[in-house]
Order: sequence, then C-alpha cells, then structure tokens
Amino acid sequence: MSKDLLLEIGLEEMPAQYVSASVAQLRKRLEDWLDEERISYGSVKCFSTPRRLAVLVQEVAVRQADRVEEAKGPAKKIAQTEEGEWSKAALGFARSQGVSPEDFTFRAINGTEYLYIKKEIKGAATSERLKELDKVVTGMTFPVSMHWAAYNLRYIRPIKWLIALYGEEVIPFEITNVSTDRTSRGHRFLGSEAVIDSPLQYEEKLLEQFVVADSEARKAAICEQIEEIATVNGWKVPLDEDLLEEVNNLVEYPTVLDGRFEEKYLELPEEILITSMKEHQRYFPVFDQDDQLTAHFITVRNGNHEHLDTVVRGNEKVLRARLSDADFFYQEDLKIPISDAIKKLSAIVFHEKLGTLTEKMKRVQKIALLLADYLNWTEADKEDIKRVTDIYKFDLVTNIVGEFPELQGIMGEKYALLQGEKPAVAQAIREHYLPISADGVLPESDLGSLLAIADKLETVISFFCVNIVPTGSADPFGLRRSTFGVMRIIQANKWNLPLMEILSDIVDFERKEGFNELPSKEVFTEARMFIQNRLRVILQDHEIRPDIIDAVIGGNPNMLPQIIDRAKLLDKHADDDWFRPTIEALTRVVNISKKYQEHAEIDPDLFENEYEHQLFDALEKLRTEYPTMKIIDRLRAFTKLRPIIDAYFDNTLVMSDNEELRNNRLALLFELSTFIKEFAQMDEINVK
Repeated sequence: MSKDLLLEIGLEEMPAQYVSASVAQLRKRLEDWLDEERISYGSVKCFSTPRRLAVLVQEVAVRQADRVEEAKGPAKKIAQTEEGEWSKAALGFARSQGVSPEDFTFRAINGTEYLYIKKEIKGAATSERLKELDKVVTGMTFPVSMHWAAYNLRYIRPIKWLIALYGEEVIPFEITNVSTDRTSRGHRFLGSEAVIDSPLQYEEKLLEQFVVADSEARKAAICEQIEEIATVNGWKVPLDEDLLEEVNNLVEYPTVLDGRFEEKYLELPEEILITSMKEHQRYFPVFDQDDQLTAHFITVRNGNHEHLDTVVRGNEKVLRARLSDADFFYQEDLKIPISDAIKKLSAIVFHEKLGTLTEKMKRVQKIALLLADYLNWTEADKEDIKRVTDIYKFDLVTNIVGEFPELQGIMGEKYALLQGEKPAVAQAIREHYLPISADGVLPESDLGSLLAIADKLETVISFFCVNIVPTGSADPFGLRRSTFGVMRIIQANKWNLPLMEILSDIVDFERKEGFNELPSKEVFTEARMFIQNRLRVILQDHEIRPDIIDAVIGGNPNMLPQIIDRAKLLDKHADDDWFRPTIEALTRVVNISKKYQEHAEIDPDLFENEYEHQLFDALEKLRTEYPTMKIIDRLRAFTKLRPIIDAYFDNTLVMSDNEELRNNRLALLFELSTFIKEFAQMDEINVK
C-alpha cells in the first residue's frame, strides 16, 4: 500500500534568483529524509513560485521497511558457565536486546568466540515518522536569510503557511507558530485560498486560484506568449536564459505584453538601451528581422489580461524615465575629455591599504611592460601598452557607468573611440575586465589579453602583500576568479610565460611600492601555492589523474600551456606498456641525484665503462635538442632513454668508494634529473 505526500512552504515573496535553488534543496532534503527513514517512494515533482516551495512525492509506502539488526554480546567464556549454563552477563544482554537466550549464536573474531543475536525490527507507520518533517523544513539553508518576530529560526523569508498531507490526512507539526493544514493561498490579487483535499489535487487547485505552480509550465507559457507576439509583429526576441529564469520566478500567473518607447532613444548606444531594459526593468529587448534594435520591449505581468492597456502604459512610463536619464548622462559624458576623467581617478581609493585607482594603474603599467618583455613585443606595442594603462579605468567616473555599473569597460571602449583613441587601445579597455565569470568570454585581442593579465595579477599579488588572502569560502575581492581568469587567458593565447619568475618579479615590485606587511619569501610562497591550487582545479576539469596532476605541478609549474599539455599527455599514455618501466627508470635517476650536493662539471675522462659514455651522450643530445622539442617529442626522448638508464645502473656502481668517481656519476645523474623534473616530478606518478 502507498499514499501520496505533499509538502508546501508558503512564504513572503522570495528573491527571484534563489527560488529555483531553494526548491531543488527542499526536494533533495525530503528525498534524503525518506531514504534515511527507509520509506520507499515513487516519482517526485517540485513546484515553486515567488511565494511557495513545494514537493509532491507519489506512492509513499505506508510503513518503513523492516530491518534486521545484529548485536555483539560478551565473549563465550563469559557468557556461559563451565556447566554450559547462561551466565548473568548473557541473560542481562538478552534482556537489554529484548530477546531470549534461544536466539543466541556464537561467532569467532580473531580466534575468540562472541555471543551474537539477530533481531528483526518492524518498520514504524509512515504517518508517525512524517511528524518529523519539520526538520526537513527548518534544516534548509539560504544565501540570504532573516529573523522575524521573536523566533530563532533564520529563513529566506517569513513562513506564512504550511501544507503537509499524507494521502488525505494532515501531518501535524508547527514551525514559528504556523501549524500545518490543507489550505494554500492563491494569487495575491486574483485568487483566494485553495483547500487541498489530496496531494494530486495540488496543481489543479492552485491553477483555479491563478497560480501556475509548475515553474517549467510557467516558463513554457512565457516563451509561447513571447513567440506569439513576436510572430504577429515580425520581431526577433532573443530569450536570455538568465533573464527568463528571473522573470519566471517573479510571477505566479504570467501574461506577456509588449510596449514601446520613443524612437529618439535609439540614438543611444545599444548597450545602454539593453541594459536599461534587461538589468533594471526585466524587459526583453526586441529586434527586427535585420537584427537591429527596435523601439519596442516585451515584459511579463504577474496577472491576467484585465486592464492590460493600463499596465502597458505604466511600464512605458517607467522605461521612458530611465531612458531619459540615460540620455542625459550620455550627453554629459560626451563633454568630458578623457584627460579630465583620469584626473578624477586620483580621488578614488582602490583599497585603503593599496592606494588610489591612479596608483594602481601605474603599477599595472609596469607589470604589463614586464609581460611584454617576456613576450618579446615591439616598441610600438609597448607604446600602446603605455597609452592604455594610462587611461583604461577612466570610464569609472562617467555618469553612465555610475548609473549602470554593468557597462564599465563597454562604455570605456565607446568613449575612447569617440575621442580618437586607437581601436586596439579602446578594445583593450573593454576586454581587460574579461572573463567576468569562471567560464566567461575571454579577451580576443593580444593587447586586451595582456592588460587583463596584468590588472588581475597586480590585484592578486598586491592583496597578498598586505596580508589579505582568501580563506575557506571567503574571497570578498574575487582573487580566485581573477587567478582563474589569468590562467584561462594564458592558456587560450598559448603564451608560455614563466609564471613563477613573473610572480617573483611582481612580489618584489609590490614590496618596493611599500606593500610589505609580510616577508617577500612568505608572500611568494603563499601566492605560488594559491596559483598552483587554481591550476590543480583546471587540471581536474580536464579529468587528469590526481597523481599526474601532482607530478606536473610539482615539477616546473611555470609555462602554463605546457603544464596542461604535459598532464594530458601523461594521462593519455598512463596505461601503455612502456609507461611503467619508463617512469620507474626516470624516478630512479631523480631519487639518486637527490644525494648530490656539489655542482662540479661532468668529466668524461673519469668514465670507466661504455654505459657511462652512452648515458652522457644521451644527456648531451638532450641538452641540445630539448629546448626546441615539442611536448610529445620530449616524452619520446625519455622513453628512448629508459634502456640506456637501465643498462647504466646494471653495470655501474654509482655510490663508489672512490669519492671522485662517485661525485662524477652523481653529477651526471643530477644533470639528467633537471630535464626530468622540468617535465614532471616522476616519483609522484603511481605505477604500482
């Protein structure tokens, strides 16, 4: 036998961005609770609106599954007397477990027999266990939460009503003085209370009260209505998924409508119009068949078609006011020379410990020129670097960016072009913010890529120098995101920058700027570990074996694209027949070379057998060819070395009693190990 289960949490309006994640959490917690309670169930469906989170579970068993438990008692020598009678200890064990001595068995553990019993425990009635569902509700966590009244519970919003039905029965419990019943609430203005007699009625009963409880059905209705309006008018309406999700979680009964604004506002940059509509009003921009922005918008009302003309006029009025402000701000910005805007940056503090934006830009310029030297850029390229780093934050003091922070960089590019800056410089101003998320778009230009790397590295290292370091999940200045961005840009451009050398240079530079709350070595070590941990995550995303990740990071974590290529190559060939003996041979070289402390030159005249000469010749060839080899060719060179290394060790006593011979042989192995360790720390690779 089974019954259906319905749990609904009625709330004050939740922030739209948290609705979907919250109902997913509720579902997971309820499923986990049923599993822990050994209560079987069938299909599960979620419902959510701005005012409710609900889960419907069908075919919930009426009883918990029975279970068998084992209990270990005293040792046999204690449980029975010499005459074979049960001792007081055994009888006490039986009483404590609710069984009789006839249920006893013995089991040997490590040569000693112990008393054991098995007992069957009947499952409790589901209706009784469900009274603890309040723990599922109160155990939820949210990115934002609040207290209300005198209650201790923190929740995303105050709980206004609760439904908990098992079949047609109300499951009794209470949270913050709200008791469970079978009454839900309909649309705030169009509906009234909805009495739910059984769980399967839930969706239908709410629809009667103008609530589309199924978020996917609600979203489909929005898309269908938008498509209908677009088709009738010959429009294109791109459905931004993030905007669609947010709008869907703002309404309970969606009705799509369209409005318009004055054509004159189309003279504004498209980004200003789209940002005004999407980010501030939650409107969908409308394009014509040639993909040109039109003076129309589409929005979604939380209600029906009644008085729709009034609603349209209200939305048009709100947008008109915002666009009027935007037009004023834009026209005022056009009057401001870049040079005047830059002067204002000296009054804006980047961070209290790190000075103003003007000071940061000067530091970024030095780092950008340092990177250009490593990349062998021309003097003409460096002139572009100097110009862009002189001005690249200027749009932060413009009126439009003050009103629409989302447009920083974007407006910088537009204003720079209007004032005659080089297109490459203007593009770099926009691109230096990229990527803005873990998988966001990367800069397309070399200058934009270099500026983005310099700006992000300066931010990360300067914060480390003043001892502001991410801890646990706390990263208020987004240093992890910045570091990921640096790595993604370097990887995309295939720039083999010596990252650790650059890191050391930047640490020294930042300390000379006066940011020296920590010793230089400590800053470098912390920053190096921080970068390596970010690199580890990138390699994990490539599904590289953990031991191979340790090997390539522990080797020379310098040239980022090469590190990733080496990791992929080792992982790809890890199951090949030659892999294990090659890694073992290379590891042997590295391990023995650790005993060598001197740095004397190798003297071939001290070689006593042909195997030493063969290994030395192989080393000389490696010295000559290694710098220009491709990654795959370097690995092939190591595989060809393996029989030479094996023959060397089979026929040569490295740790000779003759100190001169011993040091010469260790010097040979040490030289060879430098190439091996540059590729990877082979001893980290598991070949057992």
